[in-house]
Amino acid sequence: QVQLVESGGGLVQAGGSLRLPCSASGDTLSAYGMGWFRQAPGKVLEFVAVISWPGSDVVYADSVKGRFTISRDNARNTVALQMTSLKPEDTAVYYCAAHLPRRTLATTEYEYEYWGLGTQVTVSS
Repeated sequence: QVQLVESGGGLVQAGGSLRLPCSASGDTLSAYGMGWFRQAPGKVLEFVAVISWPGSDVVYADSVKGRFTISRDNARNTVALQMTSLKPEDTAVYYCAAHLPRRTLATTEYEYEYWGLGTQVTVSS
């Protein structure tokens, strides 16, 4: 079992930056693929980014490519999402998630076994 806790959310102006850490407990994150998803009000859950367990492979949604960076520290059992050049459309609840080892990085919610409770990010225009 893995418990995930996100933090770092808040209110930021458009063009600003935020860093969302996600800490894990209950099991080491090594070997898990780690992803971020988000859900805006009235919209479905959206994939944001995923990183492989060694940290060598990453995939980003087109909507955040070039602006967001996912990273992980397996020794500290953490993963983070660095968000820059934020836009009002980035406003959402952001969720950290973990998936068991698989051949490819998971980009759909159904492939993830563990989820955090989310942290709210609000970008004002």
